[in-house]
Amino acid sequence: MSLTLRTISREQHLAYIQSLPAASHMQVPAWADVKAEWRSENLGWFDDRTGQLVGVGLVLYRQLPKIKRYLAYLPEGPVINWYAPNLQEWMEPMLAHLKQQGAFSVKMGPPVIIRRWDAASIKKGIQDPDVKRLRDIEADHIEPRAFEVADKLRRMGWQQGEDGGAGFGDVQPRYVFQVPLANRSLEEVHKNFNQLWRRNIKKAEKAGVEVVQGGYHDLEEWQRLYEITAVRDRFRPRPLSYFQRMWAALNNEDPNRMRLYFARHNGVNLSAATMLVVGGHVWYSYGASDNIGREVRPSNAMQWAMLRDAYALGATVYDLRGISDSLDESDHLFGLIQFKVGTGGQAAEYLGEWDFPLNKLLHKALDIYMSRR
Repeated sequence: MSLTLRTISREQHLAYIQSLPAASHMQVPAWADVKAEWRSENLGWFDDRTGQLVGVGLVLYRQLPKIKRYLAYLPEGPVINWYAPNLQEWMEPMLAHLKQQGAFSVKMGPPVIIRRWDAASIKKGIQDPDVKRLRDIEADHIEPRAFEVADKLRRMGWQQGEDGGAGFGDVQPRYVFQVPLANRSLEEVHKNFNQLWRRNIKKAEKAGVEVVQGGYHDLEEWQRLYEITAVRDRFRPRPLSYFQRMWAALNNEDPNRMRLYFARHNGVNLSAATMLVVGGHVWYSYGASDNIGREVRPSNAMQWAMLRDAYALGATVYDLRGISDSLDESDHLFGLIQFKVGTGGQAAEYLGEWDFPLNKLLHKALDIYMSRR
């Protein structure tokens, strides 16, 4: 198949995404509006024989300080047939086009899963003192074609960061935790939760915790809980304007793209979360909780409600997003994997992000600049 690449309209891009079973929320056209500080472009690959659109990509361009050259970034994309035997024919026109646009380096995140570990295997691994990382556990599912993709990219000159997969070295997490929903009943999903999760869901129900959906006007209340979380977990919170922009942009494109949830007890909001939907893929995107009321287990109640809603929407996967690959109990990110493993889902490892230096000197300069930050 010979391919032609060109800039397409947002409408073409969106129509193509809507024709697929799922795609990353970072590859929908509206994501460009969320990332307003980047310039953006919608790319389309066309089959020369039929003239049909067969792949799309959202590119974000970030300008280098003081010069008119750009880093081109395709977060969790592009949305193409990654297992095509002629992967080079997809990549070459993209690189040529991005170079023409003034890019000195390209970063992309193939949405290709290489390994999966079931919750039971991870639990065993946590109990084994010799196991320090997810990679130390034998994977329950391996995708051989993913290794071929990595191999092809390497041969084409694509590079991976030195980090080699410690989890958060990439811009987007390399390891995520997902609860598969396809061909399963809700009872099965609930049964797969560990005992603590089931007990906590029951505890919240008994205490009268209610889970409600909010709208744009409730984002200030979301921000209050989110900032409490940021202080407790020592991270820099995004401003309220970011979530307002996200809500407006995503729900403008599709009224069901972004949702906001609160778990409340006696009229007080104790935890909150944002949820994103693209086709059959549903993400728990951001979470927040107060320092009070933890004994009534609002977060478990909220996750169970979100999971049920995802199921009702016909989702094939409920994605709890990033985890670190460390299974060391003294690691500050360990609590995150422990909480998510309780859902009985699977840890998944993506191929990670890849870089192509179009200008080696500027690429190196950016590398040094980023490492100093």
